[in-house]
Amino acid sequence: MVDILTPAKRSWNMSQIRSTNTKPEVFVLRLLRQLGYRFSTHGKGIPGTPDIVLRKQNTVIFVHGCFWHRHPGCKFAYTPKSRIEFWKNKFDENVARDKRNRLALSRLKWRIITLWECQTGHKRKAKLERKLRRRLLKLVVQGGL
Repeated sequence: MVDILTPAKRSWNMSQIRSTNTKPEVFVLRLLRQLGYRFSTHGKGIPGTPDIVLRKQNTVIFVHGCFWHRHPGCKFAYTPKSRIEFWKNKFDENVARDKRNRLALSRLKWRIITLWECQTGHKRKAKLERKLRRRLLKLVVQGGL
């Protein structure tokens, strides 16, 4: 299948895709702030550069885009119809990198929470809030914090 956009337009479109401070990430940051958690963002020096770092809880949170990180069973994790081999390799590399990062974080005794883009947004706020409260409380009880 041929791309309907010119190479220049496609390049511009791709350049507009953010890697930090995305809408889902900002949504989770606001929710954590409302819940009273203190955190830092984009943990440099920590494997995988997590989106959110809760040092007191020894926990990192990744807010993954469903498309880029291949959320299993999600309608947003589709594969483009053109350059299928390129996209397959790209997605496989992303998933493998995520797995390596999780392993490195586990070895360093970090607790990991992965949230997906499709789990964020105002319509899903109550459910996400319950999930975060439950996961963070469970981590506190397990870790004796």
